[in-house]
Amino acid sequence: MLLSAVVASVASPPAVADFIGHGGMVRSVAVSPDGARVLTASFDYSVKLWAFSDQDLVRTMSGHTAPVNAVAFVADGRTALSAGDDGTLIHWDVETGAPRWRTADLEAKLSDIAVAPDGAVAATVGWDGLVRLWNLDDGAEIASIHHDQGINAVASVRNGTAFATGDKAGVIRIWEASGAGEWRKIAELAGHTMAVTDLVDNPGGRSLLSTGIDGAARLWDLDTGLEIVALRGHDGPVLAAAVSADGAAALTAGRDGQVIVWSLASGLPKRSLAAHDEPVWSVAFTPDGRFGVSAGSDGSVRVWHLESGARVGLEIADDTEPRPWETSTHPGARLYRACARCHTLSPDGISRSGPHLAGLFGRRVGSVPGYDYSPTLRRATFTWNRETLTALFAEGPHAYVPDSKMPLQRVSNPEDLSALVDYLEELTAPRSGKTP
Repeated sequence: MLLSAVVASVASPPAVADFIGHGGMVRSVAVSPDGARVLTASFDYSVKLWAFSDQDLVRTMSGHTAPVNAVAFVADGRTALSAGDDGTLIHWDVETGAPRWRTADLEAKLSDIAVAPDGAVAATVGWDGLVRLWNLDDGAEIASIHHDQGINAVASVRNGTAFATGDKAGVIRIWEASGAGEWRKIAELAGHTMAVTDLVDNPGGRSLLSTGIDGAARLWDLDTGLEIVALRGHDGPVLAAAVSADGAAALTAGRDGQVIVWSLASGLPKRSLAAHDEPVWSVAFTPDGRFGVSAGSDGSVRVWHLESGARVGLEIADDTEPRPWETSTHPGARLYRACARCHTLSPDGISRSGPHLAGLFGRRVGSVPGYDYSPTLRRATFTWNRETLTALFAEGPHAYVPDSKMPLQRVSNPEDLSALVDYLEELTAPRSGKTP
């Protein structure tokens, strides 16, 4: 895994490879459809766009005048939505960071957003008990639906033909278009005994996952309206959930700081992650299902390799190793900085989320003693050399070594790729007293 956790010099501050930059709790996180970018929304009134591969900030999008509660990518990932306590919905051009349109103040705090799969319509919900549907082309309000309670959560279901809402009384309702801009309630799901906090469509089946203050996540059959299974494992309220693209797994996040990975087929937990020291407000899967992203009250957003439970880009509090790539004039040094986040150059260096790179060339894959490799890498028999490293970055780790802990990091430019491999060979060779 050649990515994420920062090597610092003696004079440098503690190394951090989480998505760090918000000035308050992070309430919502979304991963782009291609897995390359991450959106975050915070109490600091901002929306931030990040590169997933190296956790670097791409841009900050400012436009809200109060805490931002929800973000969502739209269809192809080139635009996104945000909503907040200022009662405003903003449709962003992600490539430029400029708003395409924004609503006038809706005079109620907005708590959640849901986007239909075709990217044509979105729904917002808020404390005034209204569900509003929006045309994403021009920002026109299409319809509004009245709840008798403030609403915390909304999800697009049934391939975008219906929306589910969850309110502060614990009631989930399913709404379907009935023609002429009218929407009617077609189902009511009763099971939560306290407020619903999140709703997530299961793209792998006609089901819905909900979370609640009552400490449970519940999977519902949308055809029958019956509860399939209750997922219980958190100590206290469950605040958020996510479902993998294949519908096989779920993540739940709690006030207890835990993120639990669930099998939806069995209803049993697969792994529990001590994700944050404070409440976790939002979670998301990457499109390939290999990684989870969590956002917490501590203001950080963290990445997790779900099969192993390893945190990608673990913060290192006392890192005094040298950083030769920061002063090197080699053309590959700039590209190596992403690798430095997860890898030390010394077998005796601080433990990181990736194995050390000393003697990399000529080393059999998966052979560093004591490192917890993925099953794929433990079974592999090839050797790291110019050919295999070039293939790793050209094809991407998801294709070359499936199930590895290395997030998506491809180098598509042949000159850049050659420079990176050159520098890796120079930097990881046995020391001869020469600084790369």
